[in-house]
Amino acid sequence: MQKVIIKTDKAPEPIGPYSQAIQANGFLFLSGQIPIDPVSGNLHTGSFEEQCRLVLDNLKSVLEAGGSSVDQVVKVTIFLQDMQKFGEFNSVYAEYFNEAKPARACVEVSCLPKNTEIEIEAIALCS
Repeated sequence: MQKVIIKTDKAPEPIGPYSQAIQANGFLFLSGQIPIDPVSGNLHTGSFEEQCRLVLDNLKSVLEAGGSSVDQVVKVTIFLQDMQKFGEFNSVYAEYFNEAKPARACVEVSCLPKNTEIEIEAIALCS
């Protein structure tokens, strides 16, 4: 089994000692993404909806860099600081995962990197 490190400048640089994604054995394992603008490297502090979109756009960029797509995602894990925003998150999420809905989990956590409100990680099939 070969392990390939995936890196793209269309998503934020990792903020710690990890890779944006790892491709192995037909799967793409994406590290958690938070709402960091890939161009400026700054944390986006706009509305929660804007943060959700940026996180999902960053995931999409990493998926594409790894030879996959949103349609190939099989599992998503969402971390929210406030589960009261679950409905708002679902509205945005449904725009990205409309037909090919992956399995997923969503948990409330007390703190995320850079004290952001959301982080998402994913596992996808790749070619």
